[in-house]
Amino acid sequence: MRGKHIILGVTGGIAAYKSAELVRRLVERGAEVQVVMTASAREFIGPTTFQALSGRPVRDSLWDSAAEAAMGHIELARWADVVLVAPASADFLARLTHGRADDLLATLCLATDAPIVVAPAMNRLMWANAATQANVATLRSRGVRLLGPGSGAQACGEVGEGRMLEPQELADHLAMLLVDSGPLSGRKIVITAGPTREAIDPVRFVTNRSSGKMGFAVAQALREADAEVVLISGPVHLPTPPGVRRIDVESAAQMADAVQAELAGTAIFIGTAAVADYRPEVFAEKKIKKTQQRLELALARTPDILAGVAASADRPFVVGFAAETDAVERHAREKLVRKKLDMIAANEVGACKAFDCEDNSLLVLWDNGRAELPHSPKLELARALVRLIIERWQAQGGDAVGEHAGQTR
Repeated sequence: MRGKHIILGVTGGIAAYKSAELVRRLVERGAEVQVVMTASAREFIGPTTFQALSGRPVRDSLWDSAAEAAMGHIELARWADVVLVAPASADFLARLTHGRADDLLATLCLATDAPIVVAPAMNRLMWANAATQANVATLRSRGVRLLGPGSGAQACGEVGEGRMLEPQELADHLAMLLVDSGPLSGRKIVITAGPTREAIDPVRFVTNRSSGKMGFAVAQALREADAEVVLISGPVHLPTPPGVRRIDVESAAQMADAVQAELAGTAIFIGTAAVADYRPEVFAEKKIKKTQQRLELALARTPDILAGVAASADRPFVVGFAAETDAVERHAREKLVRKKLDMIAANEVGACKAFDCEDNSLLVLWDNGRAELPHSPKLELARALVRLIIERWQAQGGDAVGEHAGQTR
């Protein structure tokens, strides 16, 4: 988003307080943000906050003699790469639908040829009202993009649809909209994430502590690089990154089948999932009752998804993950060689490390090289890892890596 020009329209609603955080998120990504407030928005939050965060004076009037001496609202409309209205109240959606030009923000929306994106925020009954839904349908038909609303507790005390999406989520969606041709443009990337569950009986299963957070962060970073991302996920409670196609599975066998079904045309495969190495040999059709002092569970090997992809006839560039409790580099390099991978990202787990944490560190290895990615939030770490993957993938010839199939790197 570096250098992109974003008009952030703020309308009247309690969610306007979130817009300050949204400005910060957009500026962090390198965007230039011009805040335009409606009169009712000023009843909820002051312009000084937005000016401090954006570095630009807030615009709020069509009758500003200094700004409008040279038709400033038209200049501003031409300046924008995108117009995002967040929060977008029911009143503003109605005015936008009917082409009103009765304040600066509504006039900008009529006068710009930039994409218009709205993030609705209102009481659940206002959102569900037939008039609002008709307005939303009309706006969609005209190419206006809607982000949200989300569902949950509302300031009025009610619960339901109508919450404005969180600032980070809106910034992520906007980044996808504004992306130019990235280094992975047009490339299909398949990534696995999360744990698998191997059923013992209808109510019990064998699993592990993976939260899927690292894999989902890598999927987002890949999408930011303009890749076509297919995320095959075990059972996790995480939102799908914007622009990513998600396939949910439960067992290692289901994940293996999903990977094979998506492998055709894949340029890069990244296996971040913590796939169970073993599954119960026999599935009990009914719940096992607690009738014995001791219960023995026979386990059988699950499919080796990573090795299978690396051994495929038209193999993609293959990146594995290794979660180790000791001798991290030695075990990871052994896995790199044994499974004929192109790269492997390893980390130490256990004792509150990596699993279900918000940050991590990685040791990345390839045939004759290594890189240490320092401890940082998982999304930042994922972006650094993706840059390294792209560098190695390009060094091996990009789409031509299939020529190296079967070689040990």
